[in-house]
Amino acid sequence: MSRRHVLKASAATAVAAGTGAAIPACSAAPAGLPPNVAQGIAEGKRYRLRELGITIGEMPPGALNAITDVPGVKVGYKTLIFDRPGPAPNIARTGVTIIVPRDEPMWANHCYAGIYSHNGNGEMTGSHWITESGWLSSMIGITNTHQVGIVRDTLVKIEAEQNKDLKWRLPVVAETWDGPMNQMNGFWITEEHVREAVADAKGGLPAEGNVGGGTGMAFFGHKGGSGTSSRVVTYKGTNYVVGVFAQPNFGRLRNLRVNGAPVGAELPQPPPLTPTNKSQGSCILIVATNAPMLPDQCRRLAVHAGLGVGVLGGTASNGDGDIYLAFSTGNDIRPNDSTALYNANAVNNDEIDPFFQAVIEATQEALLNAATKAERMTGNWGTREALPLDKLMQSLQKHQV
Repeated sequence: MSRRHVLKASAATAVAAGTGAAIPACSAAPAGLPPNVAQGIAEGKRYRLRELGITIGEMPPGALNAITDVPGVKVGYKTLIFDRPGPAPNIARTGVTIIVPRDEPMWANHCYAGIYSHNGNGEMTGSHWITESGWLSSMIGITNTHQVGIVRDTLVKIEAEQNKDLKWRLPVVAETWDGPMNQMNGFWITEEHVREAVADAKGGLPAEGNVGGGTGMAFFGHKGGSGTSSRVVTYKGTNYVVGVFAQPNFGRLRNLRVNGAPVGAELPQPPPLTPTNKSQGSCILIVATNAPMLPDQCRRLAVHAGLGVGVLGGTASNGDGDIYLAFSTGNDIRPNDSTALYNANAVNNDEIDPFFQAVIEATQEALLNAATKAERMTGNWGTREALPLDKLMQSLQKHQV
């Protein structure tokens, strides 16, 4: 993959985040940044990667640089952050994310889809049927490990209310583990919370950072969250969008690389929240495109999302639930129409490489947006420090990438 990357910004004042900072604080305002952004960094405000002047890859983003650049795709959240008096469990730092693939109900018009398990210590319900049939036939939910069931059951119930002829459904709900921030055995998420996330689903730029299912997550030892990005691919004279939504919860800081720079080795080491460091964690990635793709082409997009994880320094270690789903809205699949054959269009495999690169680039940026927008959070086991934006920028400037 080509490595022409642009960094328009340098470092601001140091943000206290753990110990052992390898890069000294800089008293000068960051070069190339709008004054309000430079001041915001000094005040601890959070920004998307491109607001910091950091560009990943070469391909242009969509108008919003989000999965919602794919026509019809919507994102909704319900975020739960509260403490209750009394004995544990009493700390909630969790939520639900809902991704709606089409403007039409999914039971009326499916999508071709494919799944890739980079490492399978996790859950994505309905995945076996997607692998078998090549069809995505539901909204997508993402939450914490212990509440997949309530989200899945509520999505079935909502669809049964909408479709009186519903006989069965296997909705897609994925998870990552937020135990260090959230006391998961509190089972905070209810049916009503899931319904609120579904009702919240809309177009436009989704919130990022400590929201929805990503509320309690981590990113290379710092605070993680929910993030998104997109790329535009021109194919045979038509512009198509590849969008990625990420819920990262993985990574050892020393492995983190941005635009090839070993920034993790130079960032402050945050205090550990676990007694051992055997497992990185997990990562759920949802890839959407309006380019016409067949199921196995969607699976190949999901595989290439894993390359984006690897470029950043993820290793899909033994304890990880790194599971990726890709779907295409480029064909109509109306299962209730038994009178006609399906007519499917597809990108030529000999010309699919730009879509692969789009996934790799958008995956990296979605993962990084989840962290650059995430704020410091104190929860179940202690405090997750926010990724220090000024030191990130200093490191990238130092390596001239």
